[in-house]
Amino acid sequence: MNLNGLRIVADEREKKSGVPDLLRSVGINLEIKTLSIGDYIVKPETVVERKNLKDFLVSIFDGRLFNQCQKLKDHYQYPIILIEGNLSDLGKISDNPFIFYGAISSILIDFKIPITNTLDIYHTSKLLISMSSKQGAIQGNFLKKIKKSTNLKIQQLSILCSLPGIGEKTAEKLLNKFGSPIDVLNASAVSLSKIDGLSPLRIKKIKKILEEHMKYTKQLTKQGTLN
Repeated sequence: MNLNGLRIVADEREKKSGVPDLLRSVGINLEIKTLSIGDYIVKPETVVERKNLKDFLVSIFDGRLFNQCQKLKDHYQYPIILIEGNLSDLGKISDNPFIFYGAISSILIDFKIPITNTLDIYHTSKLLISMSSKQGAIQGNFLKKIKKSTNLKIQQLSILCSLPGIGEKTAEKLLNKFGSPIDVLNASAVSLSKIDGLSPLRIKKIKKILEEHMKYTKQLTKQGTLN
């Protein structure tokens, strides 16, 4: 398989899994971002939510699973749930396997999201590569986290989630604190530091992205590049 030109975007929380390292090791153009929805974007409208077997079961009990399924459906045309692990081990993790299969049934029938299973991170990386390689060249907006929506709040959260290190929860906190995206962008580092979860390093990265373009534009203007 020719891996030249293949591109995958991975959520930064996936770094601990080892999958991103495997993707990089074979030459995949991998980008690490804070994704508010899903774990891997393998094509512009295809997102993969990866869960190991234990996490899948935990997400059923803590209520995350179906909430995540709804967001996947709302924001991507082709969402996929990937369960990683040997299903033969299910009995060792849960006393009632029908809880697992009940959730599987709901995902397939109620949400109509396809589910796939891989044995380990090595097989997961191979599957992600295969998905990314389908239909040849990549086209479209690869980092479109949220579909075009008439919902104003969703659009505002989408803007904030494009900032480095800002996930959906932090975006919500910022919007609640400052009221609008423009007020967030104009907020001082001191004001941003009062938001739980925003470290000084993360704030520095945000400020750099927001201000670097201004410096670059001024420089080009002085050189006569811009009219």
